[in-house]
Amino acid sequence: MDRWAGKVAVVTGASSGIGAATVIALAKAGMVTIGLARRLERIDELKQKLPTEVAKRLHGMRCDVTKEEDILATFSAIEDRFGGVDVLINNAGIARSTVGVLQANNTQALRDVIDTNLLGLMLCSREAYQSMKKRSVDGHIVHINSILGHKVLPMGTLNVYPATKFGVTALTEVMRNELRMAGTKIKVTSVSPGLVRTEILPSSTALGDMPILEPEDIADAILYALGTPQRVQIHELTIKPVGEEM
Repeated sequence: MDRWAGKVAVVTGASSGIGAATVIALAKAGMVTIGLARRLERIDELKQKLPTEVAKRLHGMRCDVTKEEDILATFSAIEDRFGGVDVLINNAGIARSTVGVLQANNTQALRDVIDTNLLGLMLCSREAYQSMKKRSVDGHIVHINSILGHKVLPMGTLNVYPATKFGVTALTEVMRNELRMAGTKIKVTSVSPGLVRTEILPSSTALGDMPILEPEDIADAILYALGTPQRVQIHELTIKPVGEEM
């Protein structure tokens, strides 16, 4: 991670779960870290728990990734204030597990998931790439995917979530080729966790004794991918808790 010291990392969906663990890990690793969230007060709460030197490197910015105007304004502000983006972690994601794909009157629920998990990811990646290209930076874009982006499980409450994650899997390859053909050395990585303890899931009681990962496990994986030599690209990283049946 030495080459990233003092560089700028942007993490979407940073107010809880994997996003919160990731902004803490990146700030501790020496990066100027901007956590994007709708609930900005949660970023402030995270900072209060960190050593002063680490907290100084963590900054929160309000951004709803379902709104292009928010994304454009936020990335413009990051360029003005911090100089640009060197690393982007596309973590923001939602599920609507109580609404079926074929259920009546479900259009808004479908759009919420698609706009957050897929379109928001693309627009943030576009803006980060333009920032990297403008400054000739060999940056890194990381997508927080899912094992559901590779296999649809026989469950009736997944809604359009797996379709968006399959889209992330495809987009990772599309972006890799676009970056390669553009002559850049910008990396793109898909991280596909199994079950992780986040707010997307039901309560711990409902999960019972199911094997589960902690958000910090995924943050560690992101640091690993970022820390590889410049000649190495981790294209797809699948992480499952020991004993998971999926």
